[in-house]
Amino acid sequence: MATFSLQETLIEPGFTRSASFQHFPAKAFPVIHPVHWLNSHFAVGGWSPLQRLSGMLTAHMTRIAPHNGFTWHPHRGLEIYTWVLEGTIYHEDTTGGKGEIRPGEIQRMFSGDYIEHMEMNNTDDPVRVIQIWFIADRHHRGIEPHYQQAGRDLLVARSVGDATVYSLIGDDSPMDQHMTGRLSAASISNGKTHLEAPREGEDLFVYVTDGAGTAQHNDENIALAQYDVILAKPDVAPVTIQPAPGETLHFMSFYLPSFLD
Repeated sequence: MATFSLQETLIEPGFTRSASFQHFPAKAFPVIHPVHWLNSHFAVGGWSPLQRLSGMLTAHMTRIAPHNGFTWHPHRGLEIYTWVLEGTIYHEDTTGGKGEIRPGEIQRMFSGDYIEHMEMNNTDDPVRVIQIWFIADRHHRGIEPHYQQAGRDLLVARSVGDATVYSLIGDDSPMDQHMTGRLSAASISNGKTHLEAPREGEDLFVYVTDGAGTAQHNDENIALAQYDVILAKPDVAPVTIQPAPGETLHFMSFYLPSFLD
């Protein structure tokens, strides 16, 4: 009988290499526009070549037009994180939880065995969010569904070079978690920063969410743009990140159980 691993990785054959550092431009990943009010860029999951990374089913940007959104729908066995980049999204679920999520705020929804919720843009402006779905670790499956939200004032910030880095999941984050991994969000307007290498037993998935800049790795300068992806192993050589003049560069770093060969 075949075994099923919660931390299984599925990557399209030939898409990645056996290398400590890899960069992929945004166009390497699919953009979908299934209805007039929705645009999504799928770095992980959906039709992406990175179909699944160590139990992370999806990491994607979703843009929702004004006065539209996802009406009531169910989830099972998932831990879902929502990080707002632009606008305000309204959440309501069958646990009684409800409220607005604004830029710089993160929400965690644990579905347990079953939850229903809605995510709506009730404003006159577009909303843009990064949403991340994880398969909940098996030993948490019996926990009742619930949600948690943290504003920027509750998130621990630290300096890495000239960047400000917020812990969203793991380490010193105030968020509970029912999955295995760490996540941070970095912002840099001037100067330089560096990618924090994954720890032993981890690999790194980086998602550029806004802005432009460069990544210097060994003797190569690599242009970075919105929705580009970087993958790295623990033995990666130092990677220096610098925003382009007049730009603020934002990127999210996902530290997951090893998913690269």
